Amino acid sequence: MSFAEEYFREVKMICDAIPREGIEKIAELLAGVRKNEGRVFVLGVGGSAGTATHFVNDLRKIAKIEAYTPTDNVSELTARINDEGWDTCFSEWLKGSRLNSNDAIYVLSVGGGNLEKNISPNLVKAIDLARQQGAKILGVVGRDGGYTARMADAAVVIPTVNSEHITPHTEAFHAVVGHCIVSHPALKAARTKWESAQTYSGPA
Repeated sequence: MSFAEEYFREVKMICDAIPREGIEKIAELLAGVRKNEGRVFVLGVGGSAGTATHFVNDLRKIAKIEAYTPTDNVSELTARINDEGWDTCFSEWLKGSRLNSNDAIYVLSVGGGNLEKNISPNLVKAIDLARQQGAKILGVVGRDGGYTARMADAAVVIPTVNSEHITPHTEAFHAVVGHCIVSHPALKAARTKWESAQTYSGPA
């Protein structure tokens, strides 16, 4: 079996095993945030920061939910890291955004955060702030889900099918789960371009 064949065999295994109930619960809670005119703050580091930007776009454009991510403002983010420290860069940003009980944070992470091991302490402190403020805590994470899965109102833990591919599979499924969520009938408020196009004669 080639590497590509093995890799996509693993993808199929994840698709079969991914917990559907977590996805349904996240969609339900996000619908409640929208109904209450709350906001969603998407938090991710590294590749997950890029996916956070993508998901913010989809929440705003497709689901009509007000959404933001701190990593879209590199000037503020790096100022906070430089002046206040890495561990509080998200929580202090959320304080500045006046996070409240109508809002939700949505964590994208491989490990989910672990303060004892100093892994993504910025996510841990953001989660703690969300709990204090009564905001919903949502997440899509890998491995055992870490602090995010333990504290979340709803979380999807991407199944581990090969310990050598935890990161690529988890980060890929951040996007897969995100697209499932914004396509959910409870959330989808606008048709996407190619599904809404009636006729098109130009190049694909």
